[in-house]
Amino acid sequence: MSAFKDHFSTHNAGYAAHRPTYPAALVDFLAEAAPGRALALDAGCGTGQLSTRLAERFAQVVAIDASAAQIAAATPHDRVRYRATPAERSGLPDASADLVAVAQAAHWLDLDSFYDEVRRVARPGAVLALITYGVLHVADAPADRVVRHFYDAVIGPYWPPERRHVEDGYRSLPFPFPALDAPGLSIEVAWRLADLIGYIETWSAVRAAEKAVGRGPVETFQAALAAAWGDPDAVKPVSFPLSLRVGRVGHR
Repeated sequence: MSAFKDHFSTHNAGYAAHRPTYPAALVDFLAEAAPGRALALDAGCGTGQLSTRLAERFAQVVAIDASAAQIAAATPHDRVRYRATPAERSGLPDASADLVAVAQAAHWLDLDSFYDEVRRVARPGAVLALITYGVLHVADAPADRVVRHFYDAVIGPYWPPERRHVEDGYRSLPFPFPALDAPGLSIEVAWRLADLIGYIETWSAVRAAEKAVGRGPVETFQAALAAAWGDPDAVKPVSFPLSLRVGRVGHR
């Protein structure tokens, strides 16, 4: 089993505050596809961005992450039970989960071991969903160009190699389950300048760049983004297109 690569625990408060939540349409699709709505497992849950949404449609959500710091910063919910444990060792009973979801985390997992765990905990006909979003789009061309330049040219060399799986929408990840058609979905938010900067500060490549060369490139980017944005209190639409790999585990 590969060692856990913790790129986020040192910035877990920012992650909880600035990472976007997932649309209700995603949770509706997953709930309708699942054979029941008693139990969902959110593996690699981070600070609970998907976990709390799943609790709107499932009676119980077990949300797990290998980072104890992320779990400590997670958003509480009456129907979500958080645990600090790797995705490959969920601790769930056999054949108990209607849904196993992994949001923005599958590229960090030892997938062979994780898929063994999925097969163990899934009830017949359960759904597995790998969910990711790549580069955001700002509905303001000058600001969007600044963000893309920073992402590609400035901190591009500092992204972990696993990031390539996010950029290709998880299409290159092995997925040994019968596929289900998934709708085209996106996260849609309306952000001020500080919201966008707060989100970008959570990027693992930003942390890596800071360690390598200091805050200079990040501060230069933030100044350029502020100039392109204009009034910092202006609200601009920002979208995150979702990519889904969804499959059926076992048989009904």
